[in-house]
Amino acid sequence: MISYATLGTNDMDRAINFFDAVFAPLAGKRVSTSPTWTGYARKGDSGAAFFLTTPFNKEAADGGNGGMLAFLAPDRTAVDSCHATALALAGSCEGPPGVREGMDPVFYAAYVRDPDGNKLCFYVRR
Repeated sequence: MISYATLGTNDMDRAINFFDAVFAPLAGKRVSTSPTWTGYARKGDSGAAFFLTTPFNKEAADGGNGGMLAFLAPDRTAVDSCHATALALAGSCEGPPGVREGMDPVFYAAYVRDPDGNKLCFYVRR
């Protein structure tokens, strides 16, 4: 049902550096860039599925309370790698990698905030 997702950034170069590295374990690649937006996708996607943008209203971008984007990982190693890479690139931990209890099938996830405060989840279910 979702066609694409967008997160705001106050520093496009910093955001590109962050997401280029964090998406590598997910096989996510930057597929388009302009002065005000950047798109990412995985091979086989029908177009960019995730965009970074500077807010069109020229106001500061900030992380919304309660909002989060989740990204499916191929395995636990990729979840761990995304989390570690995010922290190494000025992201902050919102929940370390691990099994979240009470989920069936097993839900292994890690939560971070990017340098602009946007909450992200990397997960795999097995």
